[in-house]
Amino acid sequence: MLLRVPPRLCSSALLLTVSRADGSLRPMSSSSPSPSPSPSPSPSPSPYTTLKERATCKREIKKSKFIAIAAPISDEHSAHSFLSEVQDPRATHNCWAYKLGDRYRHNDDGEPSGTAGKPIYSAIVSSGIDMVMVVVIRYFGGIELGTGGLVRAYAGVASECLKGAATCVVKPKAPIGMEIPFDLLGVVYNQLKHFEVEDIKQDYDTGKDGITMVTFKVEHDKIESLENAINSICSRKIEFYKH
Repeated sequence: MLLRVPPRLCSSALLLTVSRADGSLRPMSSSSPSPSPSPSPSPSPSPYTTLKERATCKREIKKSKFIAIAAPISDEHSAHSFLSEVQDPRATHNCWAYKLGDRYRHNDDGEPSGTAGKPIYSAIVSSGIDMVMVVVIRYFGGIELGTGGLVRAYAGVASECLKGAATCVVKPKAPIGMEIPFDLLGVVYNQLKHFEVEDIKQDYDTGKDGITMVTFKVEHDKIESLENAINSICSRKIEFYKH
């Protein structure tokens, strides 16, 4: 017998059954092979510190003007969009670096290799800030800074920019779904509001009369408490589905 799981989400529970030739269910015998142990659940993503908003810092070093602009980013696409927005084609160099968890990139934009992008990235790492991009724009003032001078200049202005920026702690959220009877939507929505879930959506195309699929995002460390609260207030077992 085929057990169907809602097509949009996979259930966190796995039910194993064995069927007879006529399609009826029978218990698994002791001689049946034991199911493989379920893999250990992956650890929940850790909270991280990022910027609340953009930050800017300006410095003049030996007549060269350096402008550092930092911003929170969510992915590589937003990083490229930010760079396209703030870079100045009239500047001598538009150097940058970003960090997205374990992923990162940096670019010297014509400065000697390793003297601009990498120092900016090092400043990001030292700040403890994640999901962030820093662009440092340089207008050459006529005096060469040398390799060491460039490293200190780019790292210094990037570090100063991040040090003065407003930050916040972000707790990653998990996408969750529940199949809810229409008559329980009111009490369920009250609990979702209490647990400060985000991005609530409903889908009535579940193939089940009187049932709707409610999806949302909630902080990982609130999932168990939310599940217990909803099961308690609904006086029945509500199946939670996770992406």
